[in-house]
Amino acid sequence: MIDTMKKVLIVGGGAAGMAAAIGAGRNNHQVAIYEKNEKLGKKIYITGKGRCNITNASDMETILANVVTNKKFLYSAFYGFTNEDMIQLLESAGCKTKVERGNRVFPVSDKASDVIQALSKEMRKLDVDIHLRTKVISLIIEDNVCKGIMLEGGEKVYSDAVIVCTGGLSYHTTGSTGDGYEFAKECGHTITELSPALVPFNAKEDWVRQLQGLSLKNVQIQMKQGKKVLYEDFGEMLFTHYGVSGPAVLSGSSVVAKKIKKQPVELVIDLKPALSEEQLDARMLREFDEFKNKQFKNSLSHLYPSKLIPIMIQLSGINPEKKVNEISKEERHGLVHLTKNLVLTLHSLRDYNEAIITQGGISVKEVNPTTMESKLIPNLYFAGEVLDLDAFTGGYNLQIAWSTGYAAGNNIV
Repeated sequence: MIDTMKKVLIVGGGAAGMAAAIGAGRNNHQVAIYEKNEKLGKKIYITGKGRCNITNASDMETILANVVTNKKFLYSAFYGFTNEDMIQLLESAGCKTKVERGNRVFPVSDKASDVIQALSKEMRKLDVDIHLRTKVISLIIEDNVCKGIMLEGGEKVYSDAVIVCTGGLSYHTTGSTGDGYEFAKECGHTITELSPALVPFNAKEDWVRQLQGLSLKNVQIQMKQGKKVLYEDFGEMLFTHYGVSGPAVLSGSSVVAKKIKKQPVELVIDLKPALSEEQLDARMLREFDEFKNKQFKNSLSHLYPSKLIPIMIQLSGINPEKKVNEISKEERHGLVHLTKNLVLTLHSLRDYNEAIITQGGISVKEVNPTTMESKLIPNLYFAGEVLDLDAFTGGYNLQIAWSTGYAAGNNIV
């Protein structure tokens, strides 16, 4: 195979870049990574709250079902380098893995650094040349073919192929500053509308601030515009000083990211999803009977978290001093309905610094889904978050990076 050895340059040493290096290295190519940060995988260190949610252990169809944008594009890459392939790669390089709730896969050590160490070990085995603190400022395009890269300072590095794995715009501190979009644009590629995704929301209502830090588990949420339900989920959410966050809410942001720019989204929270309105009313009657001589404000501790009680009283319109046995049937029904339909107005997303990923990117219509090569510029490849691909939380976005990166590296012939 030595006579087919190619010189492959990879721009960006994140998840996609390292997977691309391993894919190309296993094909006996001469591989070099150019990373502007002081270390590889800077964003990996903060994924999964520093534990690194490597991938998801579900079958590939389930993983595809959790892709939000352009899932068909990913068929070939996902089946070419699966979640099992990724787990096998890490395990064989000494990083043991475990499966947790929702089939999320983590290193046994709970340390993201162990994932990077394992990938680094594999790259050393393949003689991948790594250049840290080295910024690429442009691609070298001659006769409409990609011939290499130009570094800050003007040095040109020529090659047989270039793989751009520069990430998106989320978490600027990790070096995701949109360089890859500029490189692609200069080559004539289309960049679809960009938006923060897997990101918290800003809410209009002032009472939200009073709930800062309150986490609600096992609630049902709906995101709506008018009568149209855009997204629904069951799980955990969190109130913040500006609005709402938490796993269920973050996933919803990926679905409504573009729609919220045009008009606000209504968040409807069902605080007691296990009970119908009738069942909840019967329970409330029992509670009220038990506390019939107490004031309304002192009768709700079995129904809501303490931080939420003053808000529910305020929104119910029932006088907090009123004796429980004086509460009318209409007032009680109103409280039941409020408990099943606590409504918030979400008017905007937080910015890229709080977003886990970027939605939008290089149009996949202009990229070969099997090889990740540009359809416009030969010898130029794209992988990872720089492409218009994104998914829900749960390890799916990292699997996109591993699979597309590996496909790009593995298909240079």
